Amino acid sequence: MDHDALRPGDGDLMSRRRALALAAGSAGVLLGGVPAEAEAEGPAAKPARRFDVVVVGGGPAGLAAALVLGRACRKVLVCDSGQGRNAPAAAVHGYLTQDGTPPSEFRRVGREQLKPYDVEVRDGKVADARKVASGFEVALDGGEVVACRKLILATGMADVLPDIQGLRELWGKAAIHCPYCHGWEFRDRPWAFLAPPEATVEVATLLLGWTKQLALLTNGPSEVSAEHRAWLEKHAIEVVEGRIDRLEGAGGRLVAVHLEGGRRLERDVLFVRARLKQASDLPQKLGCTLLDQGMGAGMVKTEPSGATAVEGLYVVGDASGVGVTSVASAVAEGSGTAGAANMAMLIEDAR
Repeated sequence: MDHDALRPGDGDLMSRRRALALAAGSAGVLLGGVPAEAEAEGPAAKPARRFDVVVVGGGPAGLAAALVLGRACRKVLVCDSGQGRNAPAAAVHGYLTQDGTPPSEFRRVGREQLKPYDVEVRDGKVADARKVASGFEVALDGGEVVACRKLILATGMADVLPDIQGLRELWGKAAIHCPYCHGWEFRDRPWAFLAPPEATVEVATLLLGWTKQLALLTNGPSEVSAEHRAWLEKHAIEVVEGRIDRLEGAGGRLVAVHLEGGRRLERDVLFVRARLKQASDLPQKLGCTLLDQGMGAGMVKTEPSGATAVEGLYVVGDASGVGVTSVASAVAEGSGTAGAANMAMLIEDAR
């Protein structure tokens, strides 16, 4: 769980159970959806197969949604590009019964548990999708076009990392974005951190829970305010000014941070408050609204049920502005959204 990435949404004051009930009662449309007859541009080929639900994304949120839908006797297609955000990490943490499980093993077990149900898992990307009167048409990367009544996007977010030599190689190992996920392994050891100037105190306050040996890297001329600098000095947090030249690593460990000018700062871990962006362009192609402020900036505006402004379209997991960016939250969101989508179809069929 990333405590500093709590994500606002319009339904913050509404219970999840109440939100799901409302979603079902309105066939999954809570934000004033796109009219069903208004077909957007997209796949031109005629769909060869039809599903109740297509789930795009085979991570924790997508697999959880597929499991619930499979047990609800739904025909489901899961499309998995295999590019999970937590893939570089050695293990999932903070999820009861799964603490220490490698992400690849988590996915393997999740897929295995889908086998008894009418759920097909397909490796590959979704090339395109469009809204049609009967639901959605989805173009797969091999050229096949399938149709579905409801579409769930569990496509996640991508970390936009600063251009620092050696950072990508250490990402998810000794260069981290979530102390709840990775901090315990580095407790009471020397840390460095990168954060926007306005978030310096907020991030430092969080990290002090794991270590008192902190150094702020400005990665250029310092823009830290005098007030924030005084706070950092009070808490014995060094402000290290100057551009970062490279990270020195060995076997997945961080050894030191090298700065232009020759200084070598020995550290065991680097925390990075990275900017996030949608990992897929499908939410925007389909007409979703993105949040533009706060920690949820760039995430899709949804109700607690995952429902978007597009009728029949749901977004769950990190890509959604609901919940927190964690495996446990993603599983909960996927399960809840599957229930809302299934109830919406049941109501449609009972009319």
